[in-house]
Amino acid sequence: MAPSSSIQFIDTALWCTTPFRLSYADPNQKWLIRKQLLSLLQNYPSFNLSNDTFTHNDGTAVNLFKVSGCFHVSQSTPPIHFTLWLHENYPSMAPMAFIVSSNSMYPIRQNHPFVSPCGTITTPYLQTWSYPGYNLNDLVHNLVQIFSHDHPLIYYSTESSFTRTSLVSKREALDRFSGMLHYDMGALQARTEEETEALLTIQVELKNRARVIRNIVSGLDDERKKLKETVVELAGKADVLTNWLKVNGDPKAIGVILGDRVEDAFEAIDAESKAELEGSAADEAIEDVIYALDKALERGVVSFDSYIRQVRILAREQFFHRDLLVKLEVKRGFTH
Repeated sequence: MAPSSSIQFIDTALWCTTPFRLSYADPNQKWLIRKQLLSLLQNYPSFNLSNDTFTHNDGTAVNLFKVSGCFHVSQSTPPIHFTLWLHENYPSMAPMAFIVSSNSMYPIRQNHPFVSPCGTITTPYLQTWSYPGYNLNDLVHNLVQIFSHDHPLIYYSTESSFTRTSLVSKREALDRFSGMLHYDMGALQARTEEETEALLTIQVELKNRARVIRNIVSGLDDERKKLKETVVELAGKADVLTNWLKVNGDPKAIGVILGDRVEDAFEAIDAESKAELEGSAADEAIEDVIYALDKALERGVVSFDSYIRQVRILAREQFFHRDLLVKLEVKRGFTH
């Protein structure tokens, strides 16, 4: 049974008529609150009961019962200090529950599935609160069960045991599932953020490459336009040259412009010029043959002996042609 002092405190607070009276208006509500508070204090005599002003998120201030206490979930973990505020519409509305980090050595964890960084408790039991199936005793028992698996404070060996398999009740199974889902979602979110960052990096690289490609394509378009202009310009000059040759030039030269054989445009004016032209052509031809033999020797197509023999023959013949060209040049010099 709860201490008589607690009973007297509850009765005085519930039926107080001063301006500091509690915000519970319905008499039936008051009797129910009285019953549940006495049951809670009987099962947890170390808890402290008081009344104080609670300010909601919308700024509304109400006078409510406040239950403060602490419990140990194991001998190896720090105690958990908490506060329960009974809502002005209790038991239709769930209590407001908070973790109180009174020791800087054990701050509240930042990624706990059921406790926010500021200490607000949001367990499935509170989120699915439904009277008359829910009460204060079962709420505290549920908190002990949850925090025994996943402690809300940071200490040297903090770890979650939600993944351990054992026979549990439907309520405990829901709590474990919620905790596992929280951590799985956290891991998935972290992995998604990494993949998103990697994709953003790839996107930036692709944009840079696209910009380079656009610049290249633009440059090629400019070059194509310039080539077209050059072709048009050269075609115009060719037309002018062709027309000039038709009027002033040699018909054979016109044939060259129109695509006839190049050599038809050249004709020696005398025997010496013809000999010089033929000698120069033969000299260049022999030079080309010797170059081809050099390449053939490098590729191993001809043997070294064959290469030497052919080069000697060609060199001898080339010597005679060059000697003839020298004599013709000397003769032309004397003539002039």
